Amino acid sequence: MTDTLFTKIINREIAADIVYEDDLCLAFKDINPHAPLHILVIPKKPIEKISDASKSERDLLGHLFLVAGDIAKEQGYGEAFRLVVNNGEDAGQTVFHLHIHILAGRDFNWPPG
Repeated sequence: MTDTLFTKIINREIAADIVYEDDLCLAFKDINPHAPLHILVIPKKPIEKISDASKSERDLLGHLFLVAGDIAKEQGYGEAFRLVVNNGEDAGQTVFHLHIHILAGRDFNWPPG
């Protein structure tokens, strides 16, 4: 995997509005928000997309989702938020470093699209 925009954020080569960081992941505000709350949670370990993750990364993937829930709660949206993971270009993924979108603060339609 080549360095992505997110790798450069992890390495502090590009500035971001970071809201959470631990040894495994980083979370920051999306620069093009699609909701009043739009935060991205990314693993520090480079994984291009969810379909590339292995069973050995099960704990890391679970950690990302738990962190996303904690962030939603801390931001005041603990009972009403959406988590989105796009997998591949045809699904809307534009940065090929796994990331979870936390979206909240507006009505969402179903099915998404």
